[in-house]
Amino acid sequence: MTATITAITSGKGGVGKTFVAANLAAALAARGERVLVLDADLGLANLDVVLNLTPKITLHDVFTGKHTLDEALTEVSPGFTVLLAGSGLVEYSRLTAEVRDKLVETIEAVKPRFDRVLLDTGAGISDVVLYTVSLADEVLIVATPEPTSLTDAYATIKVLASTQGRREIGLVVNQRPANGDARAVRAQLQQVIDRYVSPGLDAPVTLELLGDLPADAAVRDAVRRRQLLLEAYPGSPAAQAIAALAARIVPTP
Repeated sequence: MTATITAITSGKGGVGKTFVAANLAAALAARGERVLVLDADLGLANLDVVLNLTPKITLHDVFTGKHTLDEALTEVSPGFTVLLAGSGLVEYSRLTAEVRDKLVETIEAVKPRFDRVLLDTGAGISDVVLYTVSLADEVLIVATPEPTSLTDAYATIKVLASTQGRREIGLVVNQRPANGDARAVRAQLQQVIDRYVSPGLDAPVTLELLGDLPADAAVRDAVRRRQLLLEAYPGSPAAQAIAALAARIVPTP
């Protein structure tokens, strides 16, 4: 039994991708899964900031052989482990053969030890991001209803469909306004995909709405306090939405 690898990515930064990854991991762990979040935003890592952790040993140390993988794994809470990356490391801004090999090696090493590995990727469609996503069994795109976010999400989906053969992609709509409709956001994106991406492919690309997180003041407060939303405000609308997302991914047996 090896872990399911889920890439959590986005077309642009600032849409809450790392926030979703961290809190989804906590919610999945609460459902009995052994979850690892691997901070795969290799040059601009910030998972440590969201979780208020000070990374003493990072993925960089594992890649360079200074420390072992076991030394780099940090348990946040029962069932929830992280593998943090260093920030501001220019050598990870481009995809070298060494980065490729080390990423594969690391993911293969952790797969037997967890039920699910969440790859918190960088934003956009750089070669490092795309290669990281290519290592995943499934992809979750995080987007907000803002036009720029949707445009960049579409661009990412188009590239993943054409270069990686992705035909099913999960969507999490974050920061939905009180009067907004995540289903309309999904329908809008799907319509553009049906028109401009799917024609000419061997099968159409399907976007599945997996989660819908409302704009919630508790999120801003939890981020500012560098706490998991599920711990700081478990009853908040956004926390309940994350729990519902986890339940969709891992249904009750």
